[in-house]
Amino acid sequence: MQEYMNSTEKASLVRPFSKRPLIISGPCSAETEDQVMHTAMALARDKRVDVLRFGSWKPRTKPGNFEGNGEESLPWISRAMEATDLPAAIEVASAHHIEKAMAHGIRMFWIGARSTVNPFTVQEIADALLGVKDVSVMIKNPLSPDVELWTGAYERIKSAGVESIALVHRGFSSFSPSKYRNPPMWAIPIEMRQRFPEVPLICDPSHICGNRQHLLHISQRAIDLDFSGLMIEAHIDPASAWSDAAQQVTPSTLNEMLDHLIWRHSGKQSIRNHPQLQDLRADIDHIDDQIVHLISERMNISTKIGYYKKEHGITVLQNKRWADIRQRLNQKAKESDLSVAFIEAYLEAIHLESIRKQNEVINK
Repeated sequence: MQEYMNSTEKASLVRPFSKRPLIISGPCSAETEDQVMHTAMALARDKRVDVLRFGSWKPRTKPGNFEGNGEESLPWISRAMEATDLPAAIEVASAHHIEKAMAHGIRMFWIGARSTVNPFTVQEIADALLGVKDVSVMIKNPLSPDVELWTGAYERIKSAGVESIALVHRGFSSFSPSKYRNPPMWAIPIEMRQRFPEVPLICDPSHICGNRQHLLHISQRAIDLDFSGLMIEAHIDPASAWSDAAQQVTPSTLNEMLDHLIWRHSGKQSIRNHPQLQDLRADIDHIDDQIVHLISERMNISTKIGYYKKEHGITVLQNKRWADIRQRLNQKAKESDLSVAFIEAYLEAIHLESIRKQNEVINK
């Protein structure tokens, strides 16, 4: 880079998302210039923090709540970047947001869950970034556990020519009771990684948990699932935060959390050096082959049952039989130290496939 670039311009040229682990931290909202600066300086003292994060525009569920200081906060963030020599990221939901942020040297953005759910909003952001160089975009999952919406948002931003993109898992809205604000539903981000294996995946445990108590556990869980980094909300005085006070930590608490986390490597480069692991994986492959064979055998029997039911005028769905199967196998799951929820999910998939097979027979 040119030597004559000032500190703010250097800070705006974000480090690549490929850096592992990538630690992003900052307050939920940019409330005052003092709060922004004090939090940023405290975070910068921990050399493990790579990117600052601030909320300038805050989409709130209901009107009347603090919705951010908007454009007024951008000079504060610019000065924080200059003082810490760190890049900063903010949430954007419109072309106007991007234009104003870039005018203040901010070139890292994230698309929030409420925006990801709306293809029109994502397309407006993509159009605003078309042809823009040296920007980085993080895309949070949509509010609902919808892989296609998340995929569509990624593809729209990618099509705009943005090369530096990361996905951020922040949990999903759920009507079911949960100890988490947004239950993680890990299968969804795992599916996104399978679709886009080269795209960094970052976990936002603050929005998953909604409280400080579970942050360490969720962060470690994400690391164990080979996430690239963490986005954790930190505030110089969380108790007085204007938004999401319960889920923010102090910079010193963040420092302690990072001390306790165990970062593991994915094993992609070193698997040949672990022959025992290779042997165990070979055992799993053999068992997986057997499982597929047994499921195929089960479906063959379901097909025969379908012919029998067709011949004797019996309905496909037999509720008592289904209830007996669930009760018996749930008991076996407990005896075998298996999760009942896992067995229920397995049985549901098997049951639906059996019904499909028998319907094919009966409706021929």
